[in-house]
Amino acid sequence: MTAVALGSAAGCAVPDEEPSGPASPSSGSGDATAQLGQLKVAKEGAMGGYSRKKFPHWRKTGKNCDVRDSVLERDGTDIKLSGCNVVGGRWNSVYDNATFSDPSDVDIDHTVPLANAWRSGANEWDDTKRGDFANDLTRPQLLAVSASSNRAKGDQNPAQWKPANREHWCKYAENWIAVKYHWKLSVTADEKTTLSDMLGTCR
Repeated sequence: MTAVALGSAAGCAVPDEEPSGPASPSSGSGDATAQLGQLKVAKEGAMGGYSRKKFPHWRKTGKNCDVRDSVLERDGTDIKLSGCNVVGGRWNSVYDNATFSDPSDVDIDHTVPLANAWRSGANEWDDTKRGDFANDLTRPQLLAVSASSNRAKGDQNPAQWKPANREHWCKYAENWIAVKYHWKLSVTADEKTTLSDMLGTCR
């Protein structure tokens, strides 16, 4: 996972395809179930050769602006700017229902952590494709959450870590599946079972 405290973020340009709110898949749990059934089931690969530098981020989205700035502005409300730097606002972390007004208390979470992606097939990509994955604003891959929940999650899959906020389990599973489905990443048997169980919480 890439945990990035945003207190030092500079810039807030809106990328060309920026979603209007926190990213979420367009499909419902029925489609997520179908997508889950198509994911390759495999044992996790090794970490040999892994480095965060092989997932180049954050990309520029304008003058003095980058992807993390875009997510911070996208996911917050009452955003306060100093030039193009986000210096205040309000963020609700869906992982634990915590609310923040200081951007330094917020991290950008990769729904599917970088190290998990590496073990699930990204080790075979080139750095350009890994950069596309790490900066993906189209899928529900990037989300502003509390630093504490992001760091507790680490690089664990849903069989190993779930959001403390059970109300978010359905959406978390949908998001995880949407990302792995698009990027053709594998899941472990335990991961697949857990995701199926989490989809069972969808209303």
